[in-house]
This record gives sequence, structure tokens and C-alpha cells, in this order.
Amino acid sequence: MKRRQCITLLGGAAAWPIASRAQQAGERVRRIGVLMNVVENDPEGQARFAVFVQRLQELGWVEGRNVRFDFRGGAGDGEIYRRYATELIALSPDLIFANASATVAALQQVTRTVPIVFASVIDPIGAGLVDSMARPGSDTTGFIAFEYAIGAKWLELLKEIAPGVTRAAVLRDAAIAAGIGQFAAIQAVGSLGMELSAINTRDADAIERGIATFARTGNSGLVVTGGPFAANHPGLIATLATRYKLPAVYPFRYYARDGGLLSYGPDLASQFRAAAGYVDRVLKGEKPGDLPVQAPTKYELVINLKTAKALGLSVPPSLLARADEVIE
Repeated sequence: MKRRQCITLLGGAAAWPIASRAQQAGERVRRIGVLMNVVENDPEGQARFAVFVQRLQELGWVEGRNVRFDFRGGAGDGEIYRRYATELIALSPDLIFANASATVAALQQVTRTVPIVFASVIDPIGAGLVDSMARPGSDTTGFIAFEYAIGAKWLELLKEIAPGVTRAAVLRDAAIAAGIGQFAAIQAVGSLGMELSAINTRDADAIERGIATFARTGNSGLVVTGGPFAANHPGLIATLATRYKLPAVYPFRYYARDGGLLSYGPDLASQFRAAAGYVDRVLKGEKPGDLPVQAPTKYELVINLKTAKALGLSVPPSLLARADEVIE
């Protein structure tokens, strides 16, 4: 997706003017490249980017006055990310904002000098994007989606909302470090008496075959981990889980809003807002390597009661009481 398309999509949500404002005399216009891992009509991606733009405006960075955005976006295709990364670097940006491991990796293959600020990345150390959380040691820093220990909570919530589950399939992307790491972390924390197996998220057909095969044995459930394919197909995965009568736990709120049973994870919009703060600091002269990579401090629990009813589940009152959002 190109910049002009992005402006049209965001519209009033980001208060982003289509017509350029006159540049104030003597004020330098900074160029920010944006590379995201979602398709152009993805409503969640649009909403999160609108938060990012709004926060920059609050900090004094206004499109057409002292900043311009060059936007690219696609869904889970490494070749597309590499092409878009090359296009963005060719535009000589002052900084690039990215929102996933694959997009950051593509950018780092093209440049090691242009500052990169990211949000919603899973395991940037394991992916080789930064040296450490406290000292990124490069021109890249930002905010991670979650730490692997969250896997234990996903299993606990699955057992709490569906006590009869004795087998759990973990949907993961085995082609990326985060997919391998999330599954390994879930295995390491113990299975809470559940037999664990993995289903790889390569494409829609492979996922459906894997879920259909797994569901043949009763007392089964799903844990969906974070990954690029799943992020672009939340409705598909939620629909398959309901079709095959599998209670499922998801990593982000938008899965529950697309029909998933229960989600537990960070508020991604708040990460985009925080990332805008880092962008502001870098544009004002701070080095990305001096800004620590940060983890979320708050996680949200969202329960979809309509899906629970479709699965024949009675949600425990104690779980409902802890929910940040209940979808009727």
C-alpha cells in the first residue's frame, strides 16, 4: 500500500489532511518511512497507525508542516517486505517505523544507518534485530508485543474457560524465531495436564487441514500464538475454531472481536502511541541504541460470550469478573 492510499484510508480517524499545509518558513520537513505487515484494508492496522499519527501531532509533528510519511504495507510476504524496504530507503528517510519482526528484518537487510523504531515485535533478540533489551546496540529499538512467559497464562485461561480440555494444539509459524520460541516457551512452562502439539500457520488450507485432523479427538482446544499469517487472518482462524468446536485462546484483542473465544495480550494501540514518543526523541537527536527496548506493563483479557455460547461453554463468573472487555 502506498502513501496516498494510506491517507485516504485513515481519513478523519487520524485527522490527517489530504491537502498539504504550507510549510512554515525555515522549518525542516522530516521524512518518516512506514513499513507495516498488514494489508491496506485491515481496520486494526488503520486504527493503530491513526493512534501513531495522532500522538506525533500532539508532539508537534504535523503532516505537510514539518513531517511527511511514506507508507508501505503488505501481508506476510517476505519478498514484498524486502521490495518495500528498498523503496523506502531509496527515499532517504530520516527514520523508519515498522510493526513486526519480518518488516524490521527486511529493513535491516537494506540499511544499518537509518534509525528504525518498531512496535509489536515478538522476540527481537531471538530474531537478531537487537543485542539486548537494555542496550539494543544498533540503530533499531522499540516495543515488544509480549514476553514468552505469557504462554503459561494462555494455557491457564484455556483450562479455566474449558476445564474438560485435555489436548491443546498450538498454532505457530515455524519459519520465524518467534514462532519456534513461543511454542518452546509454552512447552517449558508445563502443559497443565494437557497433551500439546503444534500446527504450522503456512497458509489457509494447511491450517484448516491441521485443525480438522486435530479436532477428530474430543476434549481438544487451541492456543494461537502471535505471527504474521495469523495476524492477517484472525477471522479465518476464529471461524475454524468455532466450526470444529474447539475452545481457543488468542494473543490479541482483535481475534476476540473477529469471533475468537478469548484473548489475552497487550493493547497494541498503546504500543503505537509509545513508539511515536520514541520517534519524537530520535528526530530530536537521541540515538536508538540508547533507548531501551520496552515490554508491555499491562495485558487485557477479552471474552466473547457469543462464541462461548456457540461452543456450549459456560464462562466462570470469576473469569468474567477479571475481563477488561466482554463481547455480548
